[in-house]
Formats: sequence, structure tokens, C-alpha cells
Amino acid sequence: MSERTVLIVDDEEEMRLLVSMYLENAGFRSLEAEDGEEALALLSQHSVDAVLLDVMMPKQDGFAVCARIREQSDVPILFLTALGEEWDKVKGFKLGGDDYIVKPFSPGELIARLEAVLRRVRRGRENDGRLQFGALVIDEKGRTVIVGGEPVKLTLKEFELLLFLAKHRGQAFSRDDLLVHVWGYDYTGNARTVDTHVKTLRMKMKDAGRHIQTVWGIGYKFEG
Repeated sequence: MSERTVLIVDDEEEMRLLVSMYLENAGFRSLEAEDGEEALALLSQHSVDAVLLDVMMPKQDGFAVCARIREQSDVPILFLTALGEEWDKVKGFKLGGDDYIVKPFSPGELIARLEAVLRRVRRGRENDGRLQFGALVIDEKGRTVIVGGEPVKLTLKEFELLLFLAKHRGQAFSRDDLLVHVWGYDYTGNARTVDTHVKTLRMKMKDAGRHIQTVWGIGYKFEG
């Protein structure tokens, strides 16, 4: 599995560095933002698997930032804040937060609750026919693809190729395997067709194209 990316949103640099260290020790990749505007900019530019969001920040507090994120994405949001009153937690959940962690916290608790949210969200999305990997959402039933809140226009075969790889994430397939599974046994084209479609998919998906990885000497796989 490729590194999962977590966006840390906190106006205190020391806290961002501390949380980043915890995440990287647990195998995550981290991005950092010191306020809501920077966080929204990063979300539009990068594929993110979860957001750790402080509440008490200048310009906009974390509740306002959460509401703005929810306007464009259903990426998991975990509040990470010193505000521990019940009404703060209720407000956070009503605005779309997936968990609420009160400072101070232990590294073990943070990672365990982050992993639990990611498992729960992924199971739910798979059960309703959606696959989500950070900013990338693949809706099998609706046959649509969303990256960073924006729809991506794909041809039928581009969608089927992406869906097949995503549903078998972590598994490497040769070009011939992909031709059989996506194009069918009676397809008369050659393996270069797969390369062309992968190139186009990566271009259309922008940063989310990183999920489609080349396996040298074999073919391709999806990591997320």
C-alpha cells in the first residue's frame, strides 16, 4: 500500500511538527497548513486521505473550515483541539467531522483513532458502490469519477480500466491481463492500448494519477 497522506491544519508550528512526526513514524505522509485558506488550497492540489483540524485558529476557526471543506469533499476530518466541552464536540460532528480528539493526546491514541476512521469510511464507501482514495472518488453505480470535488470526464474504457485497477488495489497486472479483463478476450488491439489509456488517465486525474503505478517488467497496479 502506498503512503496515505494526512493534512494537518493548525496555526501552531510546534504542534504541526509534533503531529507530523507521529504520523510519519506510523507510515503516513503529512502535509501542513497554518490556516483554513492554506488548507483549502492544499486540498485542491493534492490527494489527501484525511484531515486533522484544529479549532482555535486565526481568520477562520476550525468549525468554519470544516464546513467549507464539506462543500467540496467528503474526506475524513478529525478535529484535534484543546476544546473539550460536550457542545464543542457536538458542533464538530454536526458540521461533518468524523472524530474529535481532545489535546493533550498520546501518539498511540491519535494513530489508532485515525486508522479506525479510515477503515470505517472505506468500508462504508465500498458498501455503497463508491471507492475513495483521498481526493479521488470512483462511483461505480453512477459511473462517475471525482478528483478534489471536480468531475473528471472519462471515456467508457478509461473508467473501466480505472475501476478494475482500484477494485484490485495492490495487485499488479500485465498489459495482456488488463486487455482481457477490461477490453475482453476478443479484442484485436495490442498492449500499447493499455499504455495509452493509462497515460491519458494520469493526465486527466492530475495529482490523483499517482495512484496508478507502473510495475517495471510487469505492467500496472493501483495503490491507495
